[in-house]
Amino acid sequence: MALEIEGKIIRKLGVQSGTSARGDWSKQEFVVEYQEGNFPSQVCFNVWGPDKVKDLEKYQIGDKVKVSFNINSREYNNRWYTDLRAWKIETEAPAPENYTTGFAPTGVEGSGNTYSPNPAEAASTGHGFVGEGSNDQAEDDLPF
Repeated sequence: MALEIEGKIIRKLGVQSGTSARGDWSKQEFVVEYQEGNFPSQVCFNVWGPDKVKDLEKYQIGDKVKVSFNINSREYNNRWYTDLRAWKIETEAPAPENYTTGFAPTGVEGSGNTYSPNPAEAASTGHGFVGEGSNDQAEDDLPF
């Protein structure tokens, strides 16, 4: 089962390493704070292997990230231990500063119309465009 969570890295713990029957290993844990409802929550993830530990180095405390992870539980001496193993970490893309609608340009030159993201203004005209020719009697000038 693969899951994703978006949040901010608030802590990176030290790298742990050792040798097992399968060879050398290394892991690092990091804590992400994310918003759930009205209150922030924190969760501790880990990455395993020298390549994943090296990948984690490029992220700093305060970075907004999207973490893809798997949940794994195991028993040891009648106690259960759960790991949240991160297998992919991506920088969360910030929203563009001028983002209003995502697809409609503001003030289409030469059309006499401007797009209004204001719902009240759009409702008064019956659609999202206001300006010249935006009444209900406007002639359809589409070529098809």
